Amino acid sequence: MPVNTERMETLLRQLTHGNALFLIIILGLGGSFQSGYHITGLSSPSPHIQRFINSSWFDRYEEPPPPQTTTMIWSLIVSMYAVGGLFGAVSVKLVSCMLGRKKAMICNSFIAIIAAGIMLTSKCARSYEMIIVARILYGYSAGLGMSIHLMYLGEISPRKLRGIVTLTSATFTSLGKLSGQFFGLSEILGGEELWNIVLCVPAFFSLVQVIALPFLPEAPRYLFIEKGDDKACTKALQSLWGPGDYKQEMDEMLAEQAAIEAAPLKSPLQLLRDRTVRWQLITMSTIYCCNQLSGMPAISTFSFDIFLKADIPRDKIRYVTLGLGVSEIITSISCGLLIEHTGRRPLLWGGYGVMSASWVLVTVTLNLKDSSYWVPYITASLIILFIIFFCGGPAGATATLHSELFIQSDRLAAFVLMGIQRWLVFAVLGLVFPFLINALNSYCFVLFACMCLLGCLYTFFLLPETKGKTMLEISEEFKAITVCGKSFLEEKRVETKL
Repeated sequence: MPVNTERMETLLRQLTHGNALFLIIILGLGGSFQSGYHITGLSSPSPHIQRFINSSWFDRYEEPPPPQTTTMIWSLIVSMYAVGGLFGAVSVKLVSCMLGRKKAMICNSFIAIIAAGIMLTSKCARSYEMIIVARILYGYSAGLGMSIHLMYLGEISPRKLRGIVTLTSATFTSLGKLSGQFFGLSEILGGEELWNIVLCVPAFFSLVQVIALPFLPEAPRYLFIEKGDDKACTKALQSLWGPGDYKQEMDEMLAEQAAIEAAPLKSPLQLLRDRTVRWQLITMSTIYCCNQLSGMPAISTFSFDIFLKADIPRDKIRYVTLGLGVSEIITSISCGLLIEHTGRRPLLWGGYGVMSASWVLVTVTLNLKDSSYWVPYITASLIILFIIFFCGGPAGATATLHSELFIQSDRLAAFVLMGIQRWLVFAVLGLVFPFLINALNSYCFVLFACMCLLGCLYTFFLLPETKGKTMLEISEEFKAITVCGKSFLEEKRVETKL
């Protein structure tokens, strides 16, 4: 314990020597915080928005809408956020190369502010279409912002601090979710009169980023590797982490730059065809798919419907969801203290294993909810357990892996591909889940349990540990992976000989 305390003190000293901590906070507020807020911010006002859809329809057509029409419009409001996120993810490479990391984040914040203006006026205009447009823009801002946020964090952090720095993206996602649940309380902004305002709160944090970010440094790796400006890179490192020569970091960037000169920046299609990164792509694709289909996005977006199904009293649901948010952020911060000690791999397979067991037990308790008044609260406790292990495992470790598995020439294309997958799955889930929970009831959670089990088995048997290694060393670890005695590189050599 004294060793860990001393280590944490060293880390905190490094974080506070320069502007790094301030930059991490500003990036978080305009990056993953926005995504977390918009995922949960829609949960509490959902009954008010659905009543707004009904009343707007009645005002136009002088008859109430069919129940399925209301469900479909509501599903569109939820899923169009992910469609916007998909377009945001696709444009990451173009925007970040054209503007750089810092200017891209500033422009992205302006998009979020415009979306908030549309959302704010939708109620006065009696237009649920404006809500859909605002959600698309929010999604675009989140899809672009989350990817650039992660990229920026990975490119400002020295190797020894890479895990704890990149993990802050998951912490800000959790903070955003908690804020969405808090502001969504009926006593705060979650009442019927203020539901449009609660969905505009993140615009304030976007404005903070627009004001503060111009005074902070650009990403050192971007300056050195893509711009070839070693003096600006050194200046940025010293501004972020305090005085020093940073020779080790510069040597690592130099080695990476040499690798890039041998293999220039790739497009997403070129990356898909490259067998040398095939295992990295399969790994990130599997982990992202398991994260998205683990049930966490469903809890965040549809927590009100899930707890209503579990027979939690309607007036207590908002407080239970607030408890979920508190659990999430505490666990996310704790994961930041653990990740450099335990490594990434144990957090992933252990987290997925407990999450799978939690969903199986939730299915059982939902089927027994009528047997006693306390059974619904057991269900809520199991969901909180699920969230603790998700945030303390897959969510935190995935944030660090993305910046560790790909060298600079592959990273942008990888962010585009993973972003497309992430938002596409999220869009389908947002559109289908309201119908899925009505059709399958509690048994829909068995599907989530199977995906968590898949994540557990894959990360336990195939994922190499990445803690404390350079990106080139990690790349070599993946090249050594074999299945049935063969690797992708061996297959390529055989094909070449033939």
